[in-house]
Amino acid sequence: YTKSKPNSVDVLICDEAHRIREKSTTQYMTTEERAAMGPQIDELLNAAKVSVFFIDDLQLVRPGETGSAELIRAAAKQVGADLKEYQLEAQFRCAGSNAFVNWVDNTLGIRATANQIWNRKDEAFDFRIFRSVEALDLAMREHSAGGVSARLVAGFCWPWSKANNDGTLPDDVVIGNFRRPWNAKPDSKKLAAGIPKAPLWAHEPGGINQVGCVYTAQGFEFDYVGVIWGRDLRFDPINQKWNADTKISKDNVVRRSGDAFAAYVRNTYRVLLSRGLKGCYVYCTDAPLAAYLRSRLRTATEAADAPARTPDSSPMPE
Repeated sequence: YTKSKPNSVDVLICDEAHRIREKSTTQYMTTEERAAMGPQIDELLNAAKVSVFFIDDLQLVRPGETGSAELIRAAAKQVGADLKEYQLEAQFRCAGSNAFVNWVDNTLGIRATANQIWNRKDEAFDFRIFRSVEALDLAMREHSAGGVSARLVAGFCWPWSKANNDGTLPDDVVIGNFRRPWNAKPDSKKLAAGIPKAPLWAHEPGGINQVGCVYTAQGFEFDYVGVIWGRDLRFDPINQKWNADTKISKDNVVRRSGDAFAAYVRNTYRVLLSRGLKGCYVYCTDAPLAAYLRSRLRTATEAADAPARTPDSSPMPE
């Protein structure tokens, strides 16, 4: 909407409005064009008679994305727009369980809530902690083979490579003998058969064979989400505090965010953990973190792996 005439759109609905950027610049713009560009929020308000923003301030995961409720309030006031605010009181993610979202926020230290312990028996949402990444992968494949949507996602703790010359994807996510590629990069042109483009990764069958990063998974949901929790955010059991580690992160933009790095990483895992409609399964690459999460479950038996057998290395049918 950089060149839209004022009020040329009747209603503009902006989902994931926390991803509003400071400016709508692109790599193809000249220095002069960049300098003349105004704030992106002003473009959105200018283009439409009515602008609707769906926003969650706690889903801000990257520098350069400036979307916030306060930004929208200030911009609306500046242009004299009539502002109305609504709080969505219910959700479909996490089996409609606000208790799970509150537990995640409390556990991550994002905000204090009454849900310090997750009691799985009292909720329909299926949350489990797995003792191996292979078991987690198998559980996702079994759900997918059973006809429900399921995807693996992970923190940005492994490099994200371009597609190979033959269109296949490099196995970037390596944990012991477990090897999987990230989903295809958004700018990937030619991909091998069965590998979905980034916008289709959440829906096409071949997406079960890749691990989704937060930038691809944000805005989507699945019946079951499997989260590989990397070592960029760990819990120190001795000092009872969270530690965010820039040396582990492979997100070059986020790791250069200074004091904001910890908040971005916390929000990243909050987003990944809340993608499931029916269940969320987690594998932690850091053993003390897994122990900490289990300590916040009602009983130890509820934290056990779901599959009892050793995972098979052969691919599951779609």
